[in-house]
Amino acid sequence: MNPNYLDFEQPIVELEEKIQELQTLVQNSELDLEEEIEQLNNRKCQLMDQVFSKLDDWQITQLSRHPLRPYTLDYVDVIFDDFDELKGDRYFSEDPAIVGGLAWLGQQAVVVIGHQKGRSVQEKVHRNFGMPKPEGYRKAKRLMEMAERFSLPLITFIDTPGAYPGVDAEERGQSGAIANNLLTLSTLKTPVISVVIGEGGSGGALAIGVSDYLLMLEFSSYAVISPEGCASILWRSAEKGPDAATAMGVNAQHLKKMGLIDEIVPEYLGGVHRNFASTAKALSSSLKSKVAQLIAMDTSDLLQRRQDRIENYGCFEVQGV
Repeated sequence: MNPNYLDFEQPIVELEEKIQELQTLVQNSELDLEEEIEQLNNRKCQLMDQVFSKLDDWQITQLSRHPLRPYTLDYVDVIFDDFDELKGDRYFSEDPAIVGGLAWLGQQAVVVIGHQKGRSVQEKVHRNFGMPKPEGYRKAKRLMEMAERFSLPLITFIDTPGAYPGVDAEERGQSGAIANNLLTLSTLKTPVISVVIGEGGSGGALAIGVSDYLLMLEFSSYAVISPEGCASILWRSAEKGPDAATAMGVNAQHLKKMGLIDEIVPEYLGGVHRNFASTAKALSSSLKSKVAQLIAMDTSDLLQRRQDRIENYGCFEVQGV
């Protein structure tokens, strides 16, 4: 079993490994195996379509956490130019779980903020598995205010299981730091666009997610709490996570239907990690279009639009009343 892939992906991975073996064999010999390779590729495409067209909420949650899924800095490298990272909250320290700085989106200067997880064990620990502490959110707030000061659009990338719940974070005002970010974003006098690129968990995600447009990648997830956390509260067992994920409706299609997000960015069949370039291109095009639309708006209209958007969250109709 390949640890870099999820359980439901293993049959696909086995086919890919067989295809790779045959391709290597062809390179090192004069055997003609094109027909066999083509048959295996056809089987792989059919299997991928069968698996990924019917993912349930728990499988989507797993895919949003995929170990090979691109992180914020991967998107920054491809979508933006001349990214200049800015560090520190000017109060306590630097928090590597959140990255941010100045960059160019085409011909438009922007401020970029995003959660950053790690690949290797050392980097995961260094970045605290993408779970920011108060200093991370204060750093983000400093960059938000800088974007407003210089009239630069703000683009945020959400990918965290949640804010760090440790004692040291609580001692330094974790909930207050998140609340201050919510207030800052809701009244920020510059366009704000947020993108859920992986898992968006709890207030740790929302702290950089109040925006004029909220986008989600097709196989990302977004919820007030992780499915395991919800299951631990309701059923006293994290093993009920799949049931919680279904009840919560964490997938992009459900959230779009509920009017909680604005756009779903399509991913390559099998996930963004299988063809990062195509998804990044689609996301770049969407970001440029929305930035152009928002910067053309008057500031008062922009703020009114954002206020109306926030106030409409949770509105529903009761049939038969």
